[in-house]
Amino acid sequence: MVAPTGSPALDQMVERLAGTADPKRRYEYVLWLAKKLEPLPAEFRHEAFQVKGCVSQVFVVAELVDGKLHWRGDSDAAITKGLLALLIAGLEGLTPEQALRIDPAFVAATGLQASLTPSRANGFLNILRLMQSQAQALAASAEPRPADF
Repeated sequence: MVAPTGSPALDQMVERLAGTADPKRRYEYVLWLAKKLEPLPAEFRHEAFQVKGCVSQVFVVAELVDGKLHWRGDSDAAITKGLLALLIAGLEGLTPEQALRIDPAFVAATGLQASLTPSRANGFLNILRLMQSQAQALAASAEPRPADF
């Protein structure tokens, strides 16, 4: 049993990956997730939404609706797009506070790091960090402020 991440959807994907001994099957699952990701509209393909520190072009955008996070993203590399899709599915519908509590240690439990190049593993963590940064910014902008007198 893998330690819970705080996201039931992410826990389910981590369990699935952790239970797969064959690295090729893990890659196939990640590529399958990539194919399910909706295309990202062109208006979100700019620097404000770009993940820094990735060899691939990666964009991720958060929206806060009724206190819940909703995500969109895309990448020009299939594996990276699949890793992004895993994080999008895993953090979808969480509150910003829940997203901020996701510990990147879950990546080790997936077994993916053994199959990823160091730059791709680093990119995966950079995607998570940007998502958490966006969640934090949205939470801060949603906080009630005292009325001006």
